[in-house]
Amino acid sequence: MTARPISETVASLMPRAKAELAELVAFRSVADPAQFPTSECEAAADWVADALRAEDFQDVALLDTPDGTRSVYGFLPGPAGAPTVLLYAHYDVQPPLDESAWLSPPFELTERDGRWFGRGAADCKGGFIMHLLALRALKANGGVPVSVKVIAEGSEEQGTGGLERYAEAHPELLAADTIVIGDTGNFRVGLPTVTSTLRGMTMLRVRLDTLEGNLHSGQFGGAAPDALAAMIQLLASLRAEDGTTTVDGLATDAVWDGLQYPEDEFRKDAKVLDGVELIGTGTVADRIWDRPAVTVVGIDCPPVVGATPSLQASARAQISLRVPPGQDATEATKLLTAHLRAHAPWGARVTVEQVGQGQPFRADMTSPAYTSMAEAMRVAYPGQEMQSSGMGGSIPLCNTLAGLCPEAEILLIGLSEPEAQIHAVNESVSPEELERLSVTEALFLRNYAESRKG
Repeated sequence: MTARPISETVASLMPRAKAELAELVAFRSVADPAQFPTSECEAAADWVADALRAEDFQDVALLDTPDGTRSVYGFLPGPAGAPTVLLYAHYDVQPPLDESAWLSPPFELTERDGRWFGRGAADCKGGFIMHLLALRALKANGGVPVSVKVIAEGSEEQGTGGLERYAEAHPELLAADTIVIGDTGNFRVGLPTVTSTLRGMTMLRVRLDTLEGNLHSGQFGGAAPDALAAMIQLLASLRAEDGTTTVDGLATDAVWDGLQYPEDEFRKDAKVLDGVELIGTGTVADRIWDRPAVTVVGIDCPPVVGATPSLQASARAQISLRVPPGQDATEATKLLTAHLRAHAPWGARVTVEQVGQGQPFRADMTSPAYTSMAEAMRVAYPGQEMQSSGMGGSIPLCNTLAGLCPEAEILLIGLSEPEAQIHAVNESVSPEELERLSVTEALFLRNYAESRKG
């Protein structure tokens, strides 16, 4: 059994994959009705369900999850006695941010410079297409040797926990021997990588109130407490002078002992401007994979255009805290909340609201499934050995599945390598990576089925 039939089949399927990804990217499936109509997510979910039915999946269902979104489920039975593999992706996407900053329309898949651009092309609509390609290649070359469950989440980017809560209420639905999460990425284009850790996340909104109403800054400024100034001071307390996250009681000294991320490569990937310093201490890998990181992701305040000389009576900010493996996201939430209350200046009234949370994750790389994946990557990426890295982002479902299926092996692969610029403008996917990772997944499923015989 060689990889050539699989690789040739996947290559022949790539034009169809591009057309399908274009259809899927066209849905403005941001799971936030304040930004886009829910009909966009519903249409994307219907598209995913129809794609599974076309591949002979059974029990295809649109699952109404507790956060008001829909996840799509399907089951493809394999040979008698074969193991079950759960394949995960999500069809919801981040908002496009400033659409005028995109070089091509964000919801129109556009080929440029050897890549396919569009919101969700890599994160994670491309991940769903990757699963389809792998399964189609196997069906064309002897059949799928395992039973397959597919789950496509509808609110992963919002962190509202709908699928986690649904899975907890229906633990048998997603039970599997091995789980492949198709929502991470290679460390570099062409370097096959599994993600061994994920940082967790907590998202809080904090509001400060200092006055009954806005005041004239000339008449009252200098004595009346300005809520926006108070917010600026409060947010500044979350970082040390060098940019290190400083939440009271939260450890920030962990050391990453795996694959390292050279600073010059990181500066290039992050597009840091010349002369601007990186923040924090330790190696880049320490900072982005193994330590907490706070980010102010939004502030409600008057825009510059149309601003008046007024003291603000209230101000609101949304804060994301990435929580590294080894720390508990619930405890980190409590520490961040306590910090915000303790550091609000001038006796400002503080209101804190939690809007999302997910636990960090650490994979067991000694499990047999990783041997099967390493063999698959060695063939799909000739001359390369499988590498492992951390990922600073969060996939809350990982820990939920680990808790519900403690015997299951969990592997994380995907299309979100650095050039993909996920969550930013001009997100893109490498079609070569889509092709190679689809070959990888198909070979993995074969290898894994063989390893479980006898």
